[in-house]
Amino acid sequence: MAEFENRQQENVSGKFYVDDQCIDCDLCRETAPSNFTRDDDGGYSYVYKQPESPEEEEQCKEAMEGCPVEAIGDDGQ
Repeated sequence: MAEFENRQQENVSGKFYVDDQCIDCDLCRETAPSNFTRDDDGGYSYVYKQPESPEEEEQCKEAMEGCPVEAIGDDGQ
C-alpha cells in the first residue's frame, strides 16, 4: 500500500500520488497518460496532473488497482 509520507516529490498536490516503491513498470502511464508521467533520471512515475474529469478519475483508480507494487495512493491532500 502506498504511503503518503514516502511520495515522490514531483507529484502535484491532490488526491493521487506515487510513492518511492515505484518500479517504473509503465502501467500507470499507459492506463492514465493524462495524469502520470516518468522521471527519466530517477526511473519512476509520478502524478503530474490530478484528474479533472470522471474519465480521468476512473483511469487513475484503474492504474492504482493495477499497480504491481501498490505504489499509487489516493489519500493525498
